[in-house]
Amino acid sequence: MRAWVNGELIANERASVSVFDHGFTVGDGVFETLIVKAGQPFALTRHLARLIRSATGMGLAPIETAEVAEAVARTLSANETLIPELARLRITYSSGSGQAGSERGEGPNTLTVTLQPAASWPDTTTAIRSPWPRNERSPLAGVKSTSYAENAISLAWARKCGFSEALLANLAGQLCEGTGTNVFVVMDGQLVTPPLASGCLAGVTRELVLEWCGAQERELPGEVLDTADEIFLTSSTRDVHPIVAIGDRELAVGPQTKVARETFIRFAGYNVDP
Repeated sequence: MRAWVNGELIANERASVSVFDHGFTVGDGVFETLIVKAGQPFALTRHLARLIRSATGMGLAPIETAEVAEAVARTLSANETLIPELARLRITYSSGSGQAGSERGEGPNTLTVTLQPAASWPDTTTAIRSPWPRNERSPLAGVKSTSYAENAISLAWARKCGFSEALLANLAGQLCEGTGTNVFVVMDGQLVTPPLASGCLAGVTRELVLEWCGAQERELPGEVLDTADEIFLTSSTRDVHPIVAIGDRELAVGPQTKVARETFIRFAGYNVDP
């Protein structure tokens, strides 16, 4: 398979960026991950829009949506006969080579697009509350940055504890998000998810569930995980993913979770770029 690196398609085993690239040295970049089914990327327009928002939020040099869309199209075309039925496409955009410290260089910026096989998630999943909070006042709040070490640490801890995801509250003690997911709960018959002001990422799947399933945004205490009737995760690779355990607490896959999952699958089947 081949990857797109700054305008060139290069065999994966030879694709590389500079060791001085700030995306590598200090995490000064943004990214998007899309699921690709039967060669078609899902919700590409929404992902590209979020990439541009994240780049703006990071203060990176402007990049045109059309430029990224072309890189994606060229990468998919170059790998057309090699793409598995289910694949993960990643777009990464960084500030490019710079000094060994935090100061950015003068560019050019780095744009890469890669494809990898993806595995389907099991029908249900488990999660645990992270001991570390999300800083909703951070300049990276709501930005899909390559500065992902906090997420990596929390996820590694959750996996060591035997769970697939860690859920984080913010500094105010409100429920925020997972390390790579958004979270929805059912309380008193209402489907609810934390607002963007909580510091969570504006997930593409989250956005579609809000539009398609009648969910509401509301501030939620972290303790809601102890009392909610139903809980599920959303992400580009998980879609709507029911939670059957939060730590020691077991949950059933309830009716609203089933409806949300069925609705998402049905609507996503109508339009590959909703």
